[in-house]
Amino acid sequence: MNLRTIGLLLALTAFPYQGALAQKPVPPPSGPRLPLATVFQGESKFHAIVAKAERENWRNLPLGERTIRVARELVGTPYVNYTLEVDDRTESPVANLKGMDCWTYYENSLALARMLRYKPAPYKPQDLLHMVEIERYRGGVCTGDYLSRMHHLEEVFHDNQRRGYATNITSRISGAQKIRREIKEMTVQWKAYRYLRSNPSLIEPMGKIEAQVSDLPVYHVPKSKVRNAEKYLQNGDICAITTHGPGGYTSHVGLIIRLRDRAYFAHATSDTEKGRMTVIDRPITDYVNGASKHAGIVICRPNDVPQSSLWQSNVARQ
Repeated sequence: MNLRTIGLLLALTAFPYQGALAQKPVPPPSGPRLPLATVFQGESKFHAIVAKAERENWRNLPLGERTIRVARELVGTPYVNYTLEVDDRTESPVANLKGMDCWTYYENSLALARMLRYKPAPYKPQDLLHMVEIERYRGGVCTGDYLSRMHHLEEVFHDNQRRGYATNITSRISGAQKIRREIKEMTVQWKAYRYLRSNPSLIEPMGKIEAQVSDLPVYHVPKSKVRNAEKYLQNGDICAITTHGPGGYTSHVGLIIRLRDRAYFAHATSDTEKGRMTVIDRPITDYVNGASKHAGIVICRPNDVPQSSLWQSNVARQ
């Protein structure tokens, strides 16, 4: 085994998987609050991906590999913003496989990948919504209140790590630096958000949440250090792009796909030159260095969640 191979193996194993003993139990799904047709779009696409996953036995792949298989199936999906804003007051888990933004692209890919290992088939849209819920909502529970949804990636990474569902590996990557921002976007631009516009009483408590997010320990790898960091990145890592602006930590997010010994960036882009859709873009180094507004990257590595007891009952019936 040559030195290059040894170095790559060390890089890929530098950040070990957090075992199931550290994980919190998966909360039950919150149950329907809005019609399924309102909260789920793209059922035919869902069943097509599930059928392919079952034929090719994706379930037995590592989570990162599963996530990338799903992400590839979603390449070419139109970029659509605000797909989660489906009601004026009632908050509910939402999944749209017909149109997605950068955040929902990674969420949908990860949720479907986790679902395959979490419970046995047959799968229905509600199963995907459950996996979305545990990633998107504080403590994995949607209460029906807009504020139970985490609206900042920094909190999502922190909350999922606290529950053992992910590991934010950024601080362990060579060259990482601690940064701090004053998060005020949603309280300043509240008219841009349907729920806040319809319920101004939520603005003040949202401000308190943003203050808490501002105080989270956030690290990023500066863009000048990203090329060296590529060797640490794995398929299915969530990659958030940091910004220089004082009002927010991150401005974009996607997934890492390893191709030809490089870490490529897969994301949903609003760039008209790239077709306003989900794409597999350039290596992440080239992407962050391609715009002055990009400051660096944050890397969060998801884990599979504890399996459902349905596996036991499924086995018992066979």
